Parts: sequence; structure tokens; C-alpha cells
Amino acid sequence: MTRISKTLGALLLTLAGSAVLAAPGLALKDENMLAQPSATAAEVGKMTKGVSVDIVAKQGGWLQIKVGKAQGWVRLLSVRAGSGGSSGGGLADVAGAVTQKPDPSRVVAVAGVRGLNEEDLKGAKYNAEEMARLDKYTVSAAQAQAFADKSGLKTQNVAGLPKPKTESQSNSPWGDN
Repeated sequence: MTRISKTLGALLLTLAGSAVLAAPGLALKDENMLAQPSATAAEVGKMTKGVSVDIVAKQGGWLQIKVGKAQGWVRLLSVRAGSGGSSGGGLADVAGAVTQKPDPSRVVAVAGVRGLNEEDLKGAKYNAEEMARLDKYTVSAAQAQAFADKSGLKTQNVAGLPKPKTESQSNSPWGDN
């Protein structure tokens, strides 16, 4: 009985592990599947646009995928994660963060700044309440220096910004704002 339990347990762990490691995906274009994550690697198969794939691994700008019985590497941007495949879970969260189109209803923090378009800027209005909220974050020079000292920050002198152009010199449609 113990031997059967161990064998069954090992089989279940193997099956569970393979389901977790594969993430569903959808081929965005026709592409050769390669033996290694390198453009010079040997071709081991073809991926056809629109076919469901299973994402097995990610390495740099490459995804290892499985299509039917064929397995190989394709460029990361050739597959959209979470749109097909024969199994679910696992790498979908990791690969999906890079390969899925953004959902405008989801707010995601990224390193960078989302630009404002011309209409956003034209419609901007002064908001005294928001300015008052910002004032709550003001610290004195002594507080800032104490924080810098505690954090191990060092003073570094940088050149100041040039004086703004006058409205007649400005190339901006918003004047000198």
C-alpha cells in the first residue's frame, strides 16, 4: 500500500508541476521555433499565427513554447500570454506582464512617466485643494538634511536650469507654462 501511495504521489506531483510550469498563449505571427534562445540557433519547428501555444519558460527576450509535440524558442513579442494554450496558471503572470496588451481599466505602476496629451494640458485647471494636500508633504531643510544623513546620501552640486524664455521667445503652444 505504501509503495502504491508513493508512486501515485510522485505521479500527481509530476502532473501538477507540469501544469504550473506551462502558461497558455497565442501566436501573434508566423515564426520559426528555434532550438536555443538565439537568432542563430537551429530551426526545430514552425509557429503559425493564431495557434494556441503553451509557454514553458522565459529567458531574456525569448519564450520557450510548446505547440503540439514540438517545443522551441521564439521571440517574446511573437506570443501573447493568457490567450489560449492547453493548460493554465504558472508563468502566465510573469510572461503576461511583458506580452499582453495593456488593459486601460487597470492601473499599473511602472518605472517612467505616462505622457499628457495636448487635450489634457489644455483642460488643466488650478486646484487649490490639491495644492493644499501637496503642502502637507513639505519638510524643512533640517528635516531633509537629517533624512539624507540617516540614508547615507551625499551632497552633489548640479548646474541650475536656464531661465525660461519669454512668451514671445517660446515655441510651446502653452507659452511659458
